[in-house]
Amino acid sequence: MDAHTHIFPLKIAEKATVNIGHFYDIPMAEQGSAEQLLASGAQIGTKRYLVCSTATTSHQVTSINDFIAEECGKHPEFFGFGTLHPDYEDLEGETRRIIELGLHGIKLHPDFQHFDIDSPGAYKIYEQIAGKLPVLIHMGDNRYTYSKPERLARVVRDFPDLRVMASHLGGYRCWDEARECLTGKENIRFDTSSSLPMLEPAYARKLIEHYGVENCMFGTDFPMWNPAEEFERFMNLGFSFAENQRMLSGTFKEWFGLA
Repeated sequence: MDAHTHIFPLKIAEKATVNIGHFYDIPMAEQGSAEQLLASGAQIGTKRYLVCSTATTSHQVTSINDFIAEECGKHPEFFGFGTLHPDYEDLEGETRRIIELGLHGIKLHPDFQHFDIDSPGAYKIYEQIAGKLPVLIHMGDNRYTYSKPERLARVVRDFPDLRVMASHLGGYRCWDEARECLTGKENIRFDTSSSLPMLEPAYARKLIEHYGVENCMFGTDFPMWNPAEEFERFMNLGFSFAENQRMLSGTFKEWFGLA
């Protein structure tokens, strides 16, 4: 199970991928199409993929949710997350529609969407989804403060029924802060995406052990990184077979009640 991937409509996949690369100043490894995701994932035997995209403006919300739902209909390997935006007028109605579309959660990227995750606008989203849908949040980035780990600690305190997938081991380039703020939160799970290429393996392992293997999931952040290379980095952390199986599928299945 790849717990963190992005896909885009074929006609804009190349442009969208390039733009992400410019934002992070990192050359993208892949092109963000569904077909390329499936081809790349097949190289490491991936059976299921959490797929998502982000509405950078409120006007993109419905079209992105329709696209993700359509792709999930075409590809049973996909486990789709919709998106919301704090400026979207009918958050209640779109949350209901996301559930009706068969999507399983919400993806937010505060750095792209330009909002603090503990802002009143973000809280309007959590009020709609708490107890209904989990949220996958891009966490951390030392260039911004939108998704600082301390903000997420405040969010889960204020919304005890909100289930959060904290991307990038809790905080992209803010891992020390994440470790201090996010440990021991029952309603937070972590993914390994966009962390392993930047962390020393010993530190990455220590961070995962600190959170608990049972709270962590393998994710590639496709198309940012090549899945085969990410899988190799993950396996080189030196966890046991049982621990690897837990992070590669067990934690995700347990959290979502999958067989």
